[in-house]
Amino acid sequence: MGDGLREVLDLRDAVRLRALLAERPGLAREPIPAGPGHPLGASPLGYVAMLRYDAVRGEWRDVTGTGALARALLSAGAPVDGAPGDPETPLITAASYGDAEVAQVLVEAGADLAATAAPDAGGVPGGTALRHAAVFEMTAVADVLVAAGATDLVHAAASGSAALTGLLGADPPEADRVAALRIAAEHGRLDVVDQLLAAGTPVDGVDRDGSTALHAAAHRGRPDAVRHLLRRGADPTRRDTSFGGTPLDWCRHRAAELGREHPDHDEVGRLLAPPAQP
Repeated sequence: MGDGLREVLDLRDAVRLRALLAERPGLAREPIPAGPGHPLGASPLGYVAMLRYDAVRGEWRDVTGTGALARALLSAGAPVDGAPGDPETPLITAASYGDAEVAQVLVEAGADLAATAAPDAGGVPGGTALRHAAVFEMTAVADVLVAAGATDLVHAAASGSAALTGLLGADPPEADRVAALRIAAEHGRLDVVDQLLAAGTPVDGVDRDGSTALHAAAHRGRPDAVRHLLRRGADPTRRDTSFGGTPLDWCRHRAAELGREHPDHDEVGRLLAPPAQP
């Protein structure tokens, strides 16, 4: 029966799903067997949370109707936080794959915002849903999670959370402020960048991975953030401590990885290119 459920979910047909679950409500709790693109299988809710990524073609896509699928599964008894022993909750999966629609449904159903992935899980071992959304640059999901009350300094920066002011008032360590600046730059949260700089965060502060906020914004292809950081004094010639690359190097490396035209990375490249010699 798992294959029948998989077909209905792939079609994103909520009407057929509700009819199927009316006959077999237990399917909402049965793992979907391993199949193309999903070698380990998945819980039904987890499978829905991953639909934005076509694992067979290796492509991201815009999908709609996933929230209705999640609601139908929850109504039929799917556990909102997954089964005991699952490596991550459905909310963490939705955060990793950037499905804000599913995340909103799960939050409304009472999903545990503080739940963490298993230490040996893929993605961000031991990380919350908010941390996954921040690390994988899923800004829309970060917004949903912070609005629901999930927050800490580093990951509140991803969503421009109103809680940020209070968190900064607690005088957090510089390392946390630098990490927050990097995340804010990646997500294009320029107001958060300004708050962090006003709180004394060094604009060229080096994060735990050896890079600066400018490296992160360049890698992400955020011309608005790159331009803003340069105006605030960021050094475009600074090299990261892990690979010895400048922000421009990071931009070019990521553009090459993506392997297709990317106007945002092109614009970042122009912003960071050294001035022509006379």
